[in-house]
Amino acid sequence: MSNKHPASPMATLYHEGRETFIDLVPDGGARLDALFHTVPALGELAVGVVYGHLHSRPALDPRLREAVSFAAIIAAGIVGPPLSVHFKTGLASGLAPGEVVEVLLQASAFTGFPRAVASADQLNRLFDDAGLESPPAPSPRTVVLEFCEKVRQGKPPIPVSTGIKRLLKQSERFGVQAMAAQTVIVECFDHEHSTPSGLLYLWVEGEQVSKVTLFKAQ
Repeated sequence: MSNKHPASPMATLYHEGRETFIDLVPDGGARLDALFHTVPALGELAVGVVYGHLHSRPALDPRLREAVSFAAIIAAGIVGPPLSVHFKTGLASGLAPGEVVEVLLQASAFTGFPRAVASADQLNRLFDDAGLESPPAPSPRTVVLEFCEKVRQGKPPIPVSTGIKRLLKQSERFGVQAMAAQTVIVECFDHEHSTPSGLLYLWVEGEQVSKVTLFKAQ
């Protein structure tokens, strides 16, 4: 009979969470070791719950999960490691810098300006440390909405096909969803159908749409 004790559930979650964190943050292992050097049991608990258990749940995609976490940290008035950590993991999970700023702005209405201002002050340093443009470019969704409106007005910023122009001009409403820091999907609906008549997949670079692919409904 083996004398080895099976790994505890918490130790297993910590191992999985640590691997997830290292995948998201290049210096993640060293950062965790330094942060929890004095209280390693806290690291096992926190990393196991947040990056082991919660990150494995399928209900939220990584972008939304990180946006929620970032807003909660701002609301709690925490401007130490949790804010800087989730700034990094948020970007690594596909949040655009402009979306991070928008999350802060949205949270300010509910958490109060003093906490939001303190978070904004730390964001200044985090943007500088990451070598990011400050203030950042508008969110990908904002860029795409402006692009679609210009095409509808007959003033496309980049060459687009006749099919794309026709689809955008004829559509009564749009469903616009950012999928990552540089990609956005636009569902185009006409007034007669509840299913999209077509779908656009757009790539965003900075403040401009760089490419559009059209998928027509069958």
